Amino acid sequence: MDELFGLVAGRFFRPEPRRRARAYVRGLLAPLAGKNGWTLAEVAGDATPDGMQRLLNSAHWDADGVRDDLRGYVAEHLGEPAGVLIVDETGFLKKGVKSAGVQRQYSGTAGRVENCQLGVFLAYASGKGRTLIDRELYLPKSWITDSARRQEAAVGDEVEFATKAALAQVMLGRALDAGVPASWVAADEAYGQDHKFRTWCERRRIGYVVAVPRNQTIPSDIGAPAGPDRADRATAQAPEQAWKRRSCADGAKGPRMFDWAVASISTGEHTPPGWGRWLLARRQILAPTQIDSGQQPELAYYLCAGPPGTTDDDLIRVAGSRWAIEECFQTAKNEVGLDQYQVRRYDAWYRHITLALLAHAYLAVTAAITPKDLVTASSRSPSRKSAVSWHT
Repeated sequence: MDELFGLVAGRFFRPEPRRRARAYVRGLLAPLAGKNGWTLAEVAGDATPDGMQRLLNSAHWDADGVRDDLRGYVAEHLGEPAGVLIVDETGFLKKGVKSAGVQRQYSGTAGRVENCQLGVFLAYASGKGRTLIDRELYLPKSWITDSARRQEAAVGDEVEFATKAALAQVMLGRALDAGVPASWVAADEAYGQDHKFRTWCERRRIGYVVAVPRNQTIPSDIGAPAGPDRADRATAQAPEQAWKRRSCADGAKGPRMFDWAVASISTGEHTPPGWGRWLLARRQILAPTQIDSGQQPELAYYLCAGPPGTTDDDLIRVAGSRWAIEECFQTAKNEVGLDQYQVRRYDAWYRHITLALLAHAYLAVTAAITPKDLVTASSRSPSRKSAVSWHT
């Protein structure tokens, strides 16, 4: 903790907010049932939550600078050349209409339309660990055009509407410009089906494995008479010998095993020279009783691009790494109070979230550098010609 706060100390321009921020992070790391202004103040020995609220709402410090420092801290301790940058969003359920960005909108966290805020996040994953390293609050168009509402929530005039995919690109650009060691980007369908998002990755020369819907159009090979194909129809033409049983990652119950198939597809005008593009399909493994009952396996689809030398196993590994951000959301909410804030202002949201990310990164790095024997001891408790060429 001393090393970490020594790293970010220069982002706090007076001793009081610097000490308060340290106490805030210590409170987020404490084993509390709830982590709000009152409980964090009690851990810090304060009689009221006024100091903690002042830290988030009015104290003078640089939250974006702290974000940059924690990103460097993660890159130093968890960085590997084959690291994966993962983008996704999570919802924060709210009451009322005054919290910045709140409205009735679909929340994947709740699985339905709810009154909530949506945050878009960037995670970093490597063989050493995974953690969240950046954040952006999504502001719906209804907020952008409502000047009175913006003013009340302290949304600056410089903030313009941006799609979630555009916010993801901003965060990815910051990470790449800062030299975060990464070779891949992973994302779910909300980002993968966005052509501009995939093109941006190719222009930045970073490989990607992004989920797409079953009806996603895929480019056909030059001269293929069928023209553009769909992901599901192309996959239906894959010969059985194209499917390989592989684990894409380790889960709570052991390796996550699926059958996988990879097909080469046409490159585009923005694909770097020598790079390849692929359609990756994932098929659920059914138990004999499920097969006997006539159940059909679930399928998932990915569009991919990568440099020369990329193997099928590389693509499968990156596809599996996307689950890391879901695990980060779960641990950040359960362990460091990511979603337990009581602020309405736009800038205050960024301040709480940044300090929660700092606490989460501290846990990830501590786990990575702790000797493995100590970690083990503490954890006992229709038919048509396909436009793709399948790898066999």
